[in-house]
Amino acid sequence: MANKIKDPGLGNASIEGAKRMINADGTFNVLHKNKTKSLSEGYHYLVNVSWAYFFGLSFLVYVLINGLFAFVYLFVGIEQIIASSGNVYKDFLNAFFFSTQTFTTLGYGAMSPQGVGSGIVSSIEAFLGLLFFAFVTGLVYGRFSKPKASIRFTKHAVLRDFNITKAIMFRIVNNRKSIMINPRVVLTLSLSKKNNLGEYVNNFYALKLERNHITYLPTTWTIVHEIDDESPLFGISKEALIQQKGELLVMVSYYDESFNQEVHQMHSYLLKDLMVDYKFMKAYHYNNDGKMTLDYNAFDNIESLKS
Repeated sequence: MANKIKDPGLGNASIEGAKRMINADGTFNVLHKNKTKSLSEGYHYLVNVSWAYFFGLSFLVYVLINGLFAFVYLFVGIEQIIASSGNVYKDFLNAFFFSTQTFTTLGYGAMSPQGVGSGIVSSIEAFLGLLFFAFVTGLVYGRFSKPKASIRFTKHAVLRDFNITKAIMFRIVNNRKSIMINPRVVLTLSLSKKNNLGEYVNNFYALKLERNHITYLPTTWTIVHEIDDESPLFGISKEALIQQKGELLVMVSYYDESFNQEVHQMHSYLLKDLMVDYKFMKAYHYNNDGKMTLDYNAFDNIESLKS
C-alpha cells in the first residue's frame, strides 16, 4: 500500500498549469509577496547571491558612495583640496579620486584637505570607509565559511525494468574531493490530480528506496525506487507514468568533514522528463596502476536498453 503522507509544507491546492515545486538550483519555487523585510535579511541575501553579483554590487556601491562624496567636496569647494582647473568635469574627477583615496584610507599625498569643511567631510568619509570594508570583509568570510553542500545530481532520472517490475533511478556524486559521511536520501512524490469538484489537489507520498542511507560516498550512488505493490505508481504502464503530473522531490543530507557539520541539498525531477528504458553508464574505471578513477564527464551518460 502506498505510503501517503500529509502536506510537507508545499500546500495541497494546485492548478492545471502549476510549475515545478523545486527549481533546478535546489531552491523552492515560491514567490514571496507582501513579506515584512528586516535588516537581517540583507545579510542572508548578500551571503547567498552569486560571487559575480556580490562583487558587482560591492563595486557599484563603492562607486556611488565616492561619487556622492565627490559632489560634497565640490560643494564645499575643490580649492580646499587642490587648485581648481576651471573645468567642472576635471574638478569632479579630482574630487572623486580624492574621495577614493580617503575612503580606502590610502592617501597618495598629492591631494589633501586644506580647509575645515573638507577636513570634516574627509574625516566622516574615512570612518565610513572603514565600516564599509569591514562589512564587505565579513561578508566574504561568511560566504567562504558558510556550510554548503556540493552535490551533483544526474541531469535525468531514468525509468527502466528492474527485477520483476520497474524502477525509477537517478544518481548523485560529491563535487568536492572530500568524503560524504553518512549520506541519507529522502524521496517524496508529489502527484497533482483533479478531484470530484474539478479542482487540482496535490497528494504526497514517501517513496521507499532500495537504500536510503550509506556509510560514506567516495564515488557515485544510484538511488533506486522500485515500483512494487507498495509504490503509488504501481500498476501504471511506463507510457502512462510519464503522463502523470508529478514531481520527485529529493533531499540529501550528509556530514561534511570540511565544515564539521551536517549539510543538506534539494533537487527534483518531473515525471514527464523521465528517460524511459535507459540505464546509467559507469562513471568510473581503473587505470593502469589499478587505481579507481572517477570521470565527472561520464557522470550523466546514459544508454538505451532497447535493441
